[in-house]
Amino acid sequence: MTNNGANLGFEQKLWQAADKLRNNMDAAEYKHVVLGLIFLKYISDAFKEVYDELKKDPEKLSDPEDIDEYKARNIFWVPPEARWDYLQKNAKQPTIGNLIDDAMDSIERDNPTLKGVLPKNYARPALDKQRLGELIDLIGTIGLGDKENRSKDILGRVYEYFLGQFANAEGKKGGQFYTPRSIVQLLVSMIEPYKGRVFDPCCGSGGMFVQSEKFVQAHGGRIGDISIYGQESNQTTWRLAKMNLAIRGIDAKIAWNNEGSFLNDAHKDLKADFILANPPFNDSDWKGEMLREDIRWKYGVPPVGNANFAWVQHFIHHLAPTGIAGFVLANGSLSSMTSNEGEIRKNIILADLVDCIVALPSQLFYNTMIPACLWFISRDKKNHKFRDRRGQILFIDARKMGVMIDRRHRELTDEEIKKIADTYHAWRGEGGKYEDVKGLCKSATLKEVEKNNFILTPGRYVGFEEKEEPEEVFEEKMQKLTQELKQQMQESKKLDEEIKKNLEVLGWKV
Repeated sequence: MTNNGANLGFEQKLWQAADKLRNNMDAAEYKHVVLGLIFLKYISDAFKEVYDELKKDPEKLSDPEDIDEYKARNIFWVPPEARWDYLQKNAKQPTIGNLIDDAMDSIERDNPTLKGVLPKNYARPALDKQRLGELIDLIGTIGLGDKENRSKDILGRVYEYFLGQFANAEGKKGGQFYTPRSIVQLLVSMIEPYKGRVFDPCCGSGGMFVQSEKFVQAHGGRIGDISIYGQESNQTTWRLAKMNLAIRGIDAKIAWNNEGSFLNDAHKDLKADFILANPPFNDSDWKGEMLREDIRWKYGVPPVGNANFAWVQHFIHHLAPTGIAGFVLANGSLSSMTSNEGEIRKNIILADLVDCIVALPSQLFYNTMIPACLWFISRDKKNHKFRDRRGQILFIDARKMGVMIDRRHRELTDEEIKKIADTYHAWRGEGGKYEDVKGLCKSATLKEVEKNNFILTPGRYVGFEEKEEPEEVFEEKMQKLTQELKQQMQESKKLDEEIKKNLEVLGWKV
């Protein structure tokens, strides 16, 4: 089997084959086994490409075994014992687990940026070595084929696809490291991070960053046009992020500490041009009792039992003077009046920071059924291209959008993502003409929002979609209804006669 990326759905076929080899292993554990091997294949392929080039050098000016040659090209050095060819040759050996652990160790030793990132428990007895060998053979087929589909691009696609599949398999826990791709695409399409500093203080496996880089490249920019900053409190998730970004050649400052962004802000002085995030919904264990006097709570002290408005204010605190933030929150953030949340929301609205609110359809997430929405915060609404939107908020109701991709999950289509993003950009004056559309979008003034008690639920503002029924459909319906009414009236007449007869039998004449 050769997976060169040309065949539609090859990632799915590859997943099905890899999932068969999982046997009874828990998805959360198997995730690191598979993704670690994909990463190993990636850096080995990237290394081999340069190695072969240096070896063919007719002048022999370069030594293919010189580590500095690879560092100069920003390519990870892969020592002989960690190269894929060597591991695949030994895939059927009972010692293959030890060989992979040694390979991971040697790669970390020679590449300081990967220190502490790679999984190193392939030798454990619980991992079936025969299946491990079969998995190596399977992953060894990725990236083979025509030169047009470069190995690292294929491996990047596979890595991203597998992250989503593992999130699905893990259910609730999966959401801790993965935000569904269509939601990330929508956020990126709306805030358009072309150039500048991009920040995600709860970055999971780094999907926001990957999509941002894809966006820049798709619109003719260079991969280095954006600087990436992130933070993650879960170490195993941080490792996934580091591998996810390294597999795409993305240089990023991703910090990890146990305390997390609230207690130990790793980028304290950062003012970002773009913030993209999907923080944990309604987090009650954010140690808020230790942060009552924090400088970030400019709009009100968030409740100890819910971190939603701690996150919102954390994002605002890290925005540059012309920055914009797009993030996911639970719908409760739009209307909650408890524990000072209503007051904080009111103060943020009155500060004219809320740019846009998007109500999302249900069943988009792997880890929760809680209804969710997107918030967009803008520091500088005056300087929207060609249009001053101070004193206004755009509301978009996308609850009816999305298609079911399986029995439990929905996904926004590319057309729907474009429709929402185009509506937002037209409103900002960045192309196209904006008009309110009943049931879809409404540009509301702060006075209108105040009349609604500072509740930001889009359904309150956009109203209901007006539908005109075609004349022939109306005629058909009326014909059917009158026919049914005629039958019912005839039945009623028969029943009346029956009642009269029964009453006469009893001596009562009507």
